[in-house]
Amino acid sequence: MDFRWSAEQEMWRKAVRDFAQNEVKPRVREYDRSGEIPHDLIEGMAQMGLLAPTVAEEFGGMGADWAMACIAAEELGRGDISLALPVLYLVEAAWGFIFDRYGSQELKREVLPRVCAGEAFLGIATTEPGGGSDIVGATRCRASRNEAGWTANGEKMYISGVKESLEMGGIHLTLFRTADGEDHRCFTFLAVPLKGTPGVSPTTIEDMGRMGISTGGFAMEGVQLPLYHQVGELNRGFYHAMEGFSAARTLIGATCIGAAEAALAMGMDWIKERKTFGRPLASYEGIQFPLADLWAELEGIRLSVYKAAWEMDRYYQHRQGGHHDIAQAAAIVKLRAPMLAWNVMNEVANWFGAAGYSKEYPIEMGIRGVRSYSIGAEGTVNIQRLVIARELLGSEYMPYRN
Repeated sequence: MDFRWSAEQEMWRKAVRDFAQNEVKPRVREYDRSGEIPHDLIEGMAQMGLLAPTVAEEFGGMGADWAMACIAAEELGRGDISLALPVLYLVEAAWGFIFDRYGSQELKREVLPRVCAGEAFLGIATTEPGGGSDIVGATRCRASRNEAGWTANGEKMYISGVKESLEMGGIHLTLFRTADGEDHRCFTFLAVPLKGTPGVSPTTIEDMGRMGISTGGFAMEGVQLPLYHQVGELNRGFYHAMEGFSAARTLIGATCIGAAEAALAMGMDWIKERKTFGRPLASYEGIQFPLADLWAELEGIRLSVYKAAWEMDRYYQHRQGGHHDIAQAAAIVKLRAPMLAWNVMNEVANWFGAAGYSKEYPIEMGIRGVRSYSIGAEGTVNIQRLVIARELLGSEYMPYRN
């Protein structure tokens, strides 16, 4: 077992870190206030290959493996602890991979080169106003197929990139109920363009954090879609979604690790300089011990992140292992990494005292941003516990069985 990075991985990390530290980090506060990532940063990401890097080269991607994808996520999280730009990255990387894997050739040729060039947005839409994690029970959006195409109705909510999709064009991979029944074999993915599509009524909502990327939803009434907008097999959309969630959960873990590292680095600089009662804060065990505990936890979760990436590469590149190995590894990452990042940032804010509660320092952006990952964003913490328990006990003990 070798924990060293390859020369290629080291070069990639340095390139992404340089971009994140020199181009992204100085402008995070700017787009946290404006609510929009500057287009020149998106262009810079495209030039770096950071928009859907997991997509095949023939469509403009890099064909990057998941270890490389996680390295980029970690470094972007380190550069932007508000997590807005990392959200853009991970949505395109995770769901671009699923679209590349299951989308029709015709639609991929239309969409993916523009996504990789930063000229279109590719998003995911599974959550509905009545529920998110319970796809089987909560999905009310329906689509029916005939010889001419698909007709789609329903509403999705709490979706990333609604404004970006309306401005740039692109698609959202949208999950519909396409068969009657109460099991997992009743759902199909369709690619829904929000921009210029009759029958689509978008809305936006204001989040508490991640201000640089929009959140919202869209209602669909009699939306007509061509047959080639079907993504993946008929009535197999649930399973394709689970693949995408595992990919996104792994990248979320890497993002949270990077953001937590940045917060701890910021905090360590502060406690070395700040003095109370004539001594640096760093000299007090009440500061040292939480720092040591958090750093040790961070190292452990980092290993879990790259273990999950290894499981994905083992399956998708070498046809070893299986979806259940990936699902469990990704769920462990999603369960632990966001809450650890949240704890890190709250502890660092304590070190800063009153300054940590101000907008003079970026720690408050991190606190606001990372919270979204434990509340939802590819599944709540209890959903991750259910996934892990299912793999340990067997699906017969779970409330919903595959």
